[in-house]
Amino acid sequence: MDNSQLMKGILEGCVLSIIARGETYGYEILSVLEEAGFEDTGEGTLYPLLTRLEKNGLIVCRRAKSPLGPIRKYYSATEAGITGLEEFRSRYRLIAESAEKILYGQGGTQHD
Repeated sequence: MDNSQLMKGILEGCVLSIIARGETYGYEILSVLEEAGFEDTGEGTLYPLLTRLEKNGLIVCRRAKSPLGPIRKYYSATEAGITGLEEFRSRYRLIAESAEKILYGQGGTQHD
């Protein structure tokens, strides 16, 4: 079973959550994702996702010189992004709880 579509939505919510904690940049986001277990997420996945979040008005990007020299893009959540994150968390929790009932037999009927 291809998990790319499932992962796409979850990853988008996780990235928005990381950005909502405070202004951050791409490499830092990738590091948090990797530390949490999303080891296969690379720049080729992250940067299009960031572009989509920005295009949808959920985050804003500013460019500034980094302490190490080159220009770096810094991302922050907008009010719409915070609202979107709250909605994502609610939807995710409901879907996860429903799926667990079926997948792991927590309530309902088991057919093994």
